[in-house]
Amino acid sequence: MFFTTVEADAFGTKCYLLARGRGTDCVIVDPGIGVAGRLDEEVRANGLRPVAVLLTHGHLDHTDATTQVCRAYDVPVHIHQGDVWMLSDPFAGLGSEFAPQFEEVLGPDWIWTEPDDVRFLSGGSEIELAGLAFGVDHTPGHTPGSVMFNLPGDERAHSYCLVGDTLHAGTIGRTDMPGGDRGQALHSLRSKILVKPDETVALTGHGRDSTVGRERFTNPFLLQAAKYETMEPADSEGGRTIR
Repeated sequence: MFFTTVEADAFGTKCYLLARGRGTDCVIVDPGIGVAGRLDEEVRANGLRPVAVLLTHGHLDHTDATTQVCRAYDVPVHIHQGDVWMLSDPFAGLGSEFAPQFEEVLGPDWIWTEPDDVRFLSGGSEIELAGLAFGVDHTPGHTPGSVMFNLPGDERAHSYCLVGDTLHAGTIGRTDMPGGDRGQALHSLRSKILVKPDETVALTGHGRDSTVGRERFTNPFLLQAAKYETMEPADSEGGRTIR
């Protein structure tokens, strides 16, 4: 498997480009602020043909270039239905505390246009794109529609998981923005991260990558999540509320 990253112009968000190899179809994950030009350079340099955009969640630092990229390559965007509201109004997902930071970065001339072809992801499903099979985990908590994408390993790693902001090295994504929920986040960690093999490489949405094993024993949020055992159902895709 071939993959590379392009870092966004703001907030250190990582956009991923994944393919079976150079000169093949590819998938773009989380095209954030200002990545479109450099992303196209990577596409051309590696002879790739984009077939889809995947979003781990709807926050604007992960979605800003989505429409531009989708139209440039005439491809659809895939997102969980729980976050599709942020494609209609990206600032609604930021809240009053964080919206001014984005306004400053984006500038007064910024205009948002919704993508034309939006398709929905379902937790527990598998989506085949560019010759790759992406297993989808629904991981609410950072946002209602946060997802992770699981991929089989290669000569470098046992397996890969694009975790978005569900997990960071040593911490997790914020849960105090609109739609965030700390209890759901802890359940997602317990039911979707802690069940993975220690060798699984966590390809994060910000900062350095990690492994499930490293985070299992050092990440305070995973240590906290491991203690919870009493859950009650909260949604149709396995999400629960921690009591």
